[in-house]
Amino acid sequence: MTAITHVDASVAPEGISRLLAEQGAVIVDGLMQGDQLKRLTDEIMPYVEATELGRDDFTGRKTTRTGALVARSQACRELVTNSTILGACEKFLLPFCDRFQLHLTQLIRIRDGQGVQPLHRDRLAWGGYLQRVIEPQLNTIWAVTDFTFENGATQVAPGSNLWEDDTRLPTEDELTWAEMDAGSVLVYSGSVIHGGGANNSGADRMGLNITYALGWLRQEENQYLSCPPDIAKDFDPELQALLGYAMGSYALGYYTPPLPPGEGPEVVPPDFLFGEKAAGWGDDLYDQVTQRSREGTLGG
Repeated sequence: MTAITHVDASVAPEGISRLLAEQGAVIVDGLMQGDQLKRLTDEIMPYVEATELGRDDFTGRKTTRTGALVARSQACRELVTNSTILGACEKFLLPFCDRFQLHLTQLIRIRDGQGVQPLHRDRLAWGGYLQRVIEPQLNTIWAVTDFTFENGATQVAPGSNLWEDDTRLPTEDELTWAEMDAGSVLVYSGSVIHGGGANNSGADRMGLNITYALGWLRQEENQYLSCPPDIAKDFDPELQALLGYAMGSYALGYYTPPLPPGEGPEVVPPDFLFGEKAAGWGDDLYDQVTQRSREGTLGG
C-alpha cells in the first residue's frame, strides 16, 4: 500500500503540483487558518441539516451533499481563494487553459452506516471525451471533521492518474485512505481513482469539496445559478472571476445585454454586470491565443 504524502502548510504551490503529477494526491496538514473551521461550521450547518440524503449508491443513500456554498458562507469564500491552493491551480491547470474557474462547492456529510462509494475519476464529469494528456481539474476536500478509516476517509489509489488502462481498477493493496485532522486538506487530480470510504464510527464525517477546472469547460455546479449576479456583485473581483464572471479565453464568455436599441453596448465581457469600470476582456488573452495559433501552424 502506498500512503498519501503529507506536507505542512508552508508547502510551495510548485510542490503540490509536482506531487499531483507524480502521485495524483497530497494532503496539506493544517491549512485552515485561525477560526475558519468554526466559522465554516457555524455558517453552513443549518443548510447541511436541511439537506436530503443521496438518491443512489453513488451520491450515497446515507450521505448529504450541500452546495451553493460561495453564496452561503464567508468562510467558504476564504477557502475558495486560499493562496496556496490557487497557486497550485496556476501550476497544475494553466498549461491547459488561459484561466481556471471554480468547478464545484459541496459539503459532503457521510453518516454512520454509509458504505463505500464506487471508485471513480472525477474527470468523467465530462463524459470521458477529454484526451488523457489534458488534466482538467484540481480538487480539494477540506476536513471539517477528522478523517479516519473508521468514519469514511476518502479512498485513494495513489499513482492511478498515470495508469494507461482507463478500465483498470485498483487492487485492495493499491488503495489507501486520506486520514487527516480537521483543518487539513486532501488535494487530488481529476485523473486519480478515489471514492468515499465506509462510515462505521457512529458519528458523521464531513468534508468540504471545493474543485477547480479549466476555464473552457462547463462547471459541474452551475455557479451562475448557485451564486447569481445579485449575490456575486458584492464579492472581490478575484472571486467573481473564479465563479466564471470573467472571460475564459479571448472569445469565451462574452454576452450582449438584452436592452432596447441604442441603450447599451452590443458585446461585453461578463464582469460588465458589476459596473462598466470593472469590465475587461483580459489584456493578454488575445496575445496568448494568437501565439498558440502560430505555434500550432508552424508545428504542422
